[in-house]
Amino acid sequence: MSVTITKAPFKADHVGSLLRPERIHLARKQFADGTISATELHEIETEEIKRIVDKQVEIGLEAVTDGEFRRKFWHTDFLEHLNGVEGYVPEQGFQFKGEETERYDVRVNGKVSFNPNHPQLKDFEEFKEIVGGRAVPKLTIPSPNQLFNKGIRDESIYPDIEEFAKDVIQTYRDALQAFYNAGVRYLQFDDVYIAGLSSPDIPFNDGKYSRDKLIDLALRVINGVLEGKPEDLVVTTHLCRGNYRSNWAFEGSYDLIAPTLFAKEKVDGFFLEYDDERSGGFKPLNHIPLGGPKVVLGVFTSKFGELEDKEAIKARVEEASKYVPLEQICISPQCGFASTHHGNKLTEEEQWQKLKYIVDVANEIL
Repeated sequence: MSVTITKAPFKADHVGSLLRPERIHLARKQFADGTISATELHEIETEEIKRIVDKQVEIGLEAVTDGEFRRKFWHTDFLEHLNGVEGYVPEQGFQFKGEETERYDVRVNGKVSFNPNHPQLKDFEEFKEIVGGRAVPKLTIPSPNQLFNKGIRDESIYPDIEEFAKDVIQTYRDALQAFYNAGVRYLQFDDVYIAGLSSPDIPFNDGKYSRDKLIDLALRVINGVLEGKPEDLVVTTHLCRGNYRSNWAFEGSYDLIAPTLFAKEKVDGFFLEYDDERSGGFKPLNHIPLGGPKVVLGVFTSKFGELEDKEAIKARVEEASKYVPLEQICISPQCGFASTHHGNKLTEEEQWQKLKYIVDVANEIL
């Protein structure tokens, strides 16, 4: 029997990425060395996706992902296959707490539009077939706002940021329709950019625009993309402060963005990081409209394998319920387990134990 999506996001949910098994790491290396073909790599990835879909269903998750097993990074693999965007190796990576990331990014090299032959369309169709109606197949893609990150827009092509925003909105509207036609009914925008707008130093700003201007633009971009979306397409936003080999990029509560983005962003749910003190308190949740988007509290960490204390989780959910009704609350890890191919510092067994624990806790308290 197929699972309906009317409840998505689900009481026990997860952000998306899963630890890449050693078999995939080895196959990627062999492909880079020329010892296996692209077809052979794809077959190995498919076999591993089948395995982890079975595992997600087994532990009781109602929404499952492909673990982002065909991707190198959570965002670049999607963005570099849009028309007018290319991947490249910059002079330096992103600075995280304690280390610099692997050097790879995207930049605009032409007018931006959706590529109707985007490879992730076929990837999703194959993934949906693997799931086979046993759960809801969830797709994660980078938010359109990621294209407003410092250094991506080429000002010789787009001197006017509003013109750029117009093309980005249309690109993503076309993307949503294409993925809907491919069978997507549960879609998540991953948005480090918006979380950065609530950080004290706005880590992704090039200094030309005020925080208020950028927050207003980010809201208009998301809502512009969602205007006219199919009625039965559930879209959520995941706000992330960086997740690379169990390290983070920046900190800051949601206070500065909540009055605009929490109150007015027309998504069906917010996945929010609440796994440590960097996230601040729950008070910004009072801007979430009553009976509106669900709030998926990331009160479990994906960065380490230790299981959180159940009573502490209960207390945090109870505290959050002072600001948003319990019926609008779900729980999940604060982020994926492997936003990049490197993965976080825990074992695959610990990953499954944590996800099963989240399902069990949600069944008990929500």
